[in-house]
Amino acid sequence: MKRAIASAVAALALAGCMVGPTYRSPEPGAPSQDPFLSGNSPAFTQDQPPGRWWSLFNDPVLDRLVEEALRNNTDLRVAAANLRRARAVLRETRSGLFPTATATASATYSRQSGDQLQFQGSASQGESYDAGIDATYQIDLFGRIRRAIQAARADAGAAQAAFDVSRITVAAETTRAYADACSAGRQLAVARETLRIQEQTFDLTRRLLEGGRGTALETGQAGSLLEQVRATLPTLEAQRQTALFRLSVMTGRPPANFPREVAGCEVAPALARPIPVGDGATLLARRPDIRQAERELAAATARVGVATASLYPSITLGGSVGTSATSLSGLGSGDSFRFSIGPLISWDLSSLFVGRSRIAQAEADAEGKLANFEGTWLRALEETESALTRYARELDRRDALRRARSQSAEAARIARLRYQAGRDSFQVVLDAERSLATVEAELARSESQLSDYSVSLFLALGGGWQV
Repeated sequence: MKRAIASAVAALALAGCMVGPTYRSPEPGAPSQDPFLSGNSPAFTQDQPPGRWWSLFNDPVLDRLVEEALRNNTDLRVAAANLRRARAVLRETRSGLFPTATATASATYSRQSGDQLQFQGSASQGESYDAGIDATYQIDLFGRIRRAIQAARADAGAAQAAFDVSRITVAAETTRAYADACSAGRQLAVARETLRIQEQTFDLTRRLLEGGRGTALETGQAGSLLEQVRATLPTLEAQRQTALFRLSVMTGRPPANFPREVAGCEVAPALARPIPVGDGATLLARRPDIRQAERELAAATARVGVATASLYPSITLGGSVGTSATSLSGLGSGDSFRFSIGPLISWDLSSLFVGRSRIAQAEADAEGKLANFEGTWLRALEETESALTRYARELDRRDALRRARSQSAEAARIARLRYQAGRDSFQVVLDAERSLATVEAELARSESQLSDYSVSLFLALGGGWQV
């Protein structure tokens, strides 16, 4: 009989299978573009982008701020805690593959009814002691535990990918905040220089008016333009200050503790060489949000197997060994030794009715995760193509504005000279200086936009989580 039980249990364990679908990654069939459609500009190369992409700006202050953010950012700490939790859940789920053991010890004093024992007029009372170890092992005949481990392992992979997403987001947003602060400083410098020129023009018109060569209209127009330029300063100062506050929080510090060296920055980070962008095929491996979506799909697929296994019976092998005696000194004697071993088969018959609904829920969740993976991949391509296009076209716009600025500056210089010589009206000077101020401001905004677009491009390319 003993041999028959052992042989049956061994046969069941060896014949175990895993019900439910076998997961196959959809990555090989994902659409890719090699190379990017928008990557044929001289502003890009087909080289792979580096992990520490912010080092391409060659700015030691930026490098230090990004490293500080990667150490102290609160969002990143939350993602790290979620990753530790997912790994702990995986360890807990894996423990289902191993036997469980419980040590017990008890001492009781009891009296039993004589009538219950069918001894009239007498009763049994006394001490009893027991100590032993109970062990159980669930035979994973239909793969419920193994499917649960697959799901937990995929969840841990998704949590790791989410942590990587947080890393590249923190690096990008820290760089963006630094660039915004420097760009606002650059626009402030341009506005102050324009203000200085307008003050000189206003002073010229006032002196000419006093000398009888000018008019009150010309002085009023110059004063109006002067105040319009002055009005742009508070907005730019607010932009710089809010960028400094954002940068401070990104690095894990209160807003008031913003880095003072950045407050005087007037040169936005810019790339002096073409950007390495790789291609669509390598984007799949670089973007952690795509990896996160793929791992979520793997977890959902494994849970279909968990739901399917609930339709089948559960087989548990149990055993107990110990000693029982009526006195403490009797524990451990030969007569007090006891043991038991045998399988337990249980089958939740209600699962035959409810289980199908659970399987349908799990399958629907897996279908949704598959659609999410495909959508994430398509959005990654769209984000990258759009970022490439915006950056390349903004480079063209900046170059055109630089040429316009040179021409406007020369036109304004000539207009002032001709006005002072009495050969042109003040309206010509006013128009020339208004045009120069506009072009200077647009150029500063273009340089700011270029810094922002470069950060968006690197974020779309998915680099930065490898460090």
